[in-house]
Amino acid sequence: MSYPGYPPAGGYPPAAPGSNPWGPPGYPPANRPPIGLENVGNYTSQFNPDYMAGMASNMSGTFGGANVPQGLYPPASGGYPPVPQGGFGQPPQGGFGQPPQGQQPPYGMYPPAPGGNPPSGMPSYPSYPGGPMPPAGQQPQPATYPGQQPMPSYPPGPAVNPSMPSYPGPTMPTVVPAASGNRGTIRDAPSFDPLRDAEVLRKAMKGFGTDEQAIIDCLGSCSNKQRQQIILSFKTAYGKDLIKDLKSELSGNFEKAVLAMLKTPVGFDVHEIKEAIKGAGTDEACLIEILASRSNEHVREISRAYKTEFKKTLEEAIRSDTSGHFQRLLISLSQGNRDESTSVNMSLVQTDAQALYAAGENRLGTDESKFNAILCARSRAHLRAVFSEYQRMCNRDIEKSISREMSGDLEQGMLAVVKCLKNTPAFFAERLHKAMKGAGTKDRTLIRIMVSRSEVDLLDIRQEYKRMYGKSLYTDITGDTSGDYRKILLKLCGGND
Repeated sequence: MSYPGYPPAGGYPPAAPGSNPWGPPGYPPANRPPIGLENVGNYTSQFNPDYMAGMASNMSGTFGGANVPQGLYPPASGGYPPVPQGGFGQPPQGGFGQPPQGQQPPYGMYPPAPGGNPPSGMPSYPSYPGGPMPPAGQQPQPATYPGQQPMPSYPPGPAVNPSMPSYPGPTMPTVVPAASGNRGTIRDAPSFDPLRDAEVLRKAMKGFGTDEQAIIDCLGSCSNKQRQQIILSFKTAYGKDLIKDLKSELSGNFEKAVLAMLKTPVGFDVHEIKEAIKGAGTDEACLIEILASRSNEHVREISRAYKTEFKKTLEEAIRSDTSGHFQRLLISLSQGNRDESTSVNMSLVQTDAQALYAAGENRLGTDESKFNAILCARSRAHLRAVFSEYQRMCNRDIEKSISREMSGDLEQGMLAVVKCLKNTPAFFAERLHKAMKGAGTKDRTLIRIMVSRSEVDLLDIRQEYKRMYGKSLYTDITGDTSGDYRKILLKLCGGND
């Protein structure tokens, strides 16, 4: 195929002497080859062999080397590798990255099996003891070649999973592992249908009287997330608010328990904090219970929801109703900024234990700010180790030291934080026991813990309750409550131990 204007009249200018790859001077040659590689071999007599050897090598690398004409250039030592079985574009037998069967890989590529033969002129590969490859994680011993100096002995590198650094003292501190997974008594209901449950609740409240047992069975058998779907389906199907209908049909502690179950976890905590602050007096134990036991993200969600609903921040609400070091403790906890890592630095553990001792037992007066800084900022795993180290170092429990050094709301607040950090289920078991023992029942505390922990760790709380008090939580609820209120709490409890 020719193009307009080419070749130019008079032919191409002659090439520089010695640089003409086509042989005779002048372009084009009389019998130039047609386009295509298949006929190049017929014109080798017109080519400069040295130039074409390099050009053919380049074409071989570019096009795969399958159709390069034979005899065009001198054969390289050892020849070219044969075409893989199946042709180019198909993986060779044994997979990519492996040489064809029976062919030795080039030196510097994939090592052969132990005992194999290296390329000509190289020392033999070392064979591993016993023939097979060394076990995983063990390095083979390097071969020593003739005339090679032995390698210097370097210190070994760090272990892959280094153990905990050595710890001075008679015993290592015991760190109680946190429970993992869902340890709640309430889980998602299988084959859940929110529209069907909305209809069940509608029938339970329609007409004369209320079917309380149907309400207990329906709401006590599904998770909080599913209850939110029931609320939406009820309004969609009947154009009415489920919560308002339940308020008009129920009363007393049974009503409070049912309405608590229909709030989201964050919404319920916001409601409880508002109840603890408003009016004469403050339920300090409720504030500490919520702020000390919730995760960082949950606490931050509480702060956002509180401001949205009541047009003031949680911190402003705390400042308006508390004072002194107890106020500072609550404000620190309300930031939701505790370290949530699980690693424990034993050097820092010792430092913090000594700092707590220096701030309390080892001085006249107490540095409450030091206690606040450590107890509100450090991770749970770290503080469990600190409490164990404090016990070893001072021969006194951290809680006894707090009781000796502090008083009033601050003492109760610090003790609650320590107990919750040490063993959260045991902390709630104690709270439940105090709510039911003696004359009268603290129903708000009982409802709050049973509802808020039913999808978190109520199974662990039941175990701790039985261990600490010798009776099951189910038994004490049965003896301390009655009627439909008792039934809904026992439904949340999930069984007897």
